[in-house]
Amino acid sequence: MQKFKLTLVIACLFTGLGMHAQSNKIEFEEFDLDNGLRVILHQDNTTPIVNISVMYHVGSKNETPELTGFAHFFEHLMFEGTKNIGRHEYSNYVENAGGTLNANTSNDRTYYYEILPSNQLELGLWLESERMLHAVVDSIGIATQKRVVIEEKKQRYDNTPYGDILKVTFEGAYKKHPYQWPVIGDPEHIMNAKDQDFVDFYDTYYVPNNACLVVAGDIDKAEAKELVNKYFAEIPKGTKPMLRPTEFEDPQTAEVRDTVYRAVQIPVILHAYHIPALGTDDYYAMDMLNQVLSKGQSSRLHKSLVDKQEKAMMVGSFSMGLEDPGMTLAYVFPNTGVDNAAIEEAMVAEIEKMHNELISEKEFAKIKNQIENTSINGNRKLATIAENLATSYTYFENTNLVNEELDKYLAVTREDIQRVAKKYLNEKNRVAIIYLPKTAEAN
Repeated sequence: MQKFKLTLVIACLFTGLGMHAQSNKIEFEEFDLDNGLRVILHQDNTTPIVNISVMYHVGSKNETPELTGFAHFFEHLMFEGTKNIGRHEYSNYVENAGGTLNANTSNDRTYYYEILPSNQLELGLWLESERMLHAVVDSIGIATQKRVVIEEKKQRYDNTPYGDILKVTFEGAYKKHPYQWPVIGDPEHIMNAKDQDFVDFYDTYYVPNNACLVVAGDIDKAEAKELVNKYFAEIPKGTKPMLRPTEFEDPQTAEVRDTVYRAVQIPVILHAYHIPALGTDDYYAMDMLNQVLSKGQSSRLHKSLVDKQEKAMMVGSFSMGLEDPGMTLAYVFPNTGVDNAAIEEAMVAEIEKMHNELISEKEFAKIKNQIENTSINGNRKLATIAENLATSYTYFENTNLVNEELDKYLAVTREDIQRVAKKYLNEKNRVAIIYLPKTAEAN
């Protein structure tokens, strides 16, 4: 099962980074409270459930190099309790009402949500308002969550095969931008941080003018507006300056290459390339290019390296959907006995074909169909709709992107795909990570 670990690690670490719209228009209404909170309402009365979610525009990129891991730390700390909710009782309110809840953190934002029976809308809004205004950030909760976060890092990253492969890649790719450190941060930073550091972080970023509240599902809009005002309108606007990245990477002029040895059985050859941010025209073209390379068994990398040449057991290619300029990654798990240099040569050969010729009309039609199917199915779940609405506003201040994104994909041409292949998938723009078993280190 080790050959599947990389895909699982990537899915766990970067859940929520990408988004897709659907062809059926998503209706919504949005407005701002006086304190700066953006509120988005989506009414769907087909099922008696409601999704209440808050996305805070704070992720690991809003940390300082000396105090990393704070955004992820707060994902845990915000379940500790509030002024009016006892310690460790937050989840009980939701579960006793027949609901579920969760949260996740990325490089760019932190997201909290509850899914409840629709007659519990007021409960969900009260819970999130308590978290925004009255979270208990004290020495007891901080000490508890320090232990939790350190243990999570050990389990998910240090003791998981391929657990640090993205960390190694991003350290090689970024020298200025805070994407250079992982979302979970450095355990020493968390352990050595003072209680006041955490209080300051909460007071700075967990404020209404840095948040987007989405209420989606079986609601009456008039009632929802009344309840939103009841619980959120009086929360004071944040006044502390928020740290936003101002330094971005210079264009890479030479390949960055690193070989690392870890406790794995199967090597991984990974090529990462700098690309533009999520939402740009070139990002959509790169996303489609990746589908040509690795979407399904009829994709180019699979047909060439797995089926024809029999050099690989698994291949993949995908883009990191980041708010600032990110990366696209291609990886190969080699078959036993295959020379790593031969694998790299085969990978590069397939990419160079994308430089030199247009993809076929047949391939183009296939990936457009795949994207349309993904878009149609992507927002069937209420939770997905809510998160996509929040992401569209938080990243782009354009909530209607959920209805526009499919058209952006379909506007990409074969010529665009060839152009971005030449522009971004080249040796000078590449970070090559050769990830080998420790048993190979002696050789």
